[in-house]
Amino acid sequence: MAATARIPLAGAAVLITGATGGIGQAIARELAGRGARLILTGRREDELARLQHELGARTVVCDLADRGDVARLCEAAVAAPVDILVANAALPASGWLVDLSPEAVDRMLEVNLRAPITLARALAPAMIGRGRGHMVFISSLSGKAAAPASSLYAATKFGLRGFALSLRQDLRPSGVGVSVVTPGFIRDAGMYARAGVRLPPGAGTRTPQEVAGAVVRAIEHNRAELDVAPVTLRVGAAIGSIAPGLAAWGSRLMGSDRIAAEFADRQRDERA
Repeated sequence: MAATARIPLAGAAVLITGATGGIGQAIARELAGRGARLILTGRREDELARLQHELGARTVVCDLADRGDVARLCEAAVAAPVDILVANAALPASGWLVDLSPEAVDRMLEVNLRAPITLARALAPAMIGRGRGHMVFISSLSGKAAAPASSLYAATKFGLRGFALSLRQDLRPSGVGVSVVTPGFIRDAGMYARAGVRLPPGAGTRTPQEVAGAVVRAIEHNRAELDVAPVTLRVGAAIGSIAPGLAAWGSRLMGSDRIAAEFADRQRDERA
């Protein structure tokens, strides 16, 4: 079996999805500061233009819910060619299932799960042929432990995490690395920051820059999985994965039902 080749960030071509969001921008700036050549994607053309000017990046306007857009992005990524994929884009996908329209369900699945899988499928053959490359998938602690009013979000994040960890085993003999980064509540940018929900005492948050740092460590050290969350949340997620009933009881005592309802209400407009 070949050892997985480490990818120097300096000079590497890196594709980042969801680059116009706060966490995506933090990742882009961190990688640009380390000499990477960036290809940034997102739906907001004006924000992409600003990042292009700031970071000297190549940009591609892309709606990951549009399979035609995804196909064109795959073609551009293969032609580049891309050395590193950072699959960061995601929709909140919060809310009770019965309140979600079939169209909303489809869009969340397309953006959060199908698009990163499709990009990985497109990029894998060339990476395997070169014997080097890396893919980083931004999942969530919601991909380890379930919470109320987030069944669809959990489905996409559990699915993305399982896909990535299995793909890591498949690609290891080829020298291509695969990592999962699992943030908890991130302040200053991202879904939690925009929602402005009050957390219970001791929950704690992390910053977009800490997520970016985890992405760098994942690439440079070929880490299988890195959590970006305080120890209390990491322990809670670990308990949730092995004793979900106990974890749900404990989280309800900490106010999870209130928090979930507030998230679902305040993220309503972000599901489109």
